[in-house]
Amino acid sequence: APEGINLVVVKVETSEPGLYGLGCGTFAYRHLAVKLVVEEYLKPLLVGRNVENIEDLWQLMNQNGYWRNGPIENNAISGVDMALWDIKGKMANMPLYQLFGGKCREGIPVYRHADGRDLSELCENIERFHEMGITNIRCQCGGYGGYGNTPATAPKGAQPGVYLDSRSYIRNTVKLFEGIRNKLGYEINLVHDVHERIAPIEAIKLARELEPFDLLFLEDPVPIEQTDWLARMREQTSIPIAEGELFNNPVEWRKLISERLIDYIRVHLSQVGGITPARKLQIFAEQFGVRTAWHGPGDMSPLAHAANIHIDLAAPNFGVQEWSGIEPPNFVIQELKGP
Repeated sequence: APEGINLVVVKVETSEPGLYGLGCGTFAYRHLAVKLVVEEYLKPLLVGRNVENIEDLWQLMNQNGYWRNGPIENNAISGVDMALWDIKGKMANMPLYQLFGGKCREGIPVYRHADGRDLSELCENIERFHEMGITNIRCQCGGYGGYGNTPATAPKGAQPGVYLDSRSYIRNTVKLFEGIRNKLGYEINLVHDVHERIAPIEAIKLARELEPFDLLFLEDPVPIEQTDWLARMREQTSIPIAEGELFNNPVEWRKLISERLIDYIRVHLSQVGGITPARKLQIFAEQFGVRTAWHGPGDMSPLAHAANIHIDLAAPNFGVQEWSGIEPPNFVIQELKGP
């Protein structure tokens, strides 16, 4: 974990010597709880069962605790589920995308994250990615919601933390994208992540004002508890909408997809329970013309990134893949010792 994030990987061993699987169950903020569920509840439930029966085992893990679809349990299930798919691929001697029906494409377009202290630095970072051949770039200044550039004044005696001035954030973000387009043109596909940090009515205002700058999509404009607002947003703006990185339960995305209130579904694979439910979601979204843009941040292990890409390769309704990058961090030498 070179970024210092609490990554969780589950290893499932089988009775066949040398045959094992690895899966991601990273819930970085509650990683010890995921570990406990895997070791104390799922392991006793699963040992001795047939490793080939992935669907049956997923249903068993999902329903055994009665209450279901919470992030801790889903991540624990995902760690096992991805490991079982890893084992299945090894047994078939095929990559997973072949088991999903084969490739629909030879490569995966990704979008990267560009930040900066100001417009000039941001544009430099955008151009650096563009020179690498990346044509989809998420843009912001000062972190999510632009809080680095639009801080609100906290009242005296307030606890330390991030205080966001949402109205300044909206004004500065619109000005930022106007500056990017004026400086770099329209050849690059731009994305912006609201990160669910403003009120829904403010998100509608932001979406309408960003329309002239031709975004690929506006990411997570409303909180998970306020997705009913997306119907109103649809009526008032043509900007494409991507939503879903906090989703846990199929009920949370079913209406948004079936009523075509979003353009991209972007769940976090381990958060929904792994490859098994993610494939069902991808196929469901295909029926309604909704494309995938799976969550791909630094707080998921390389195994989850690989799972994203295997589904992407076989998905007719693939859109774009978020990619946090694999460039090494800048480590420094702390000490040198002689022999």
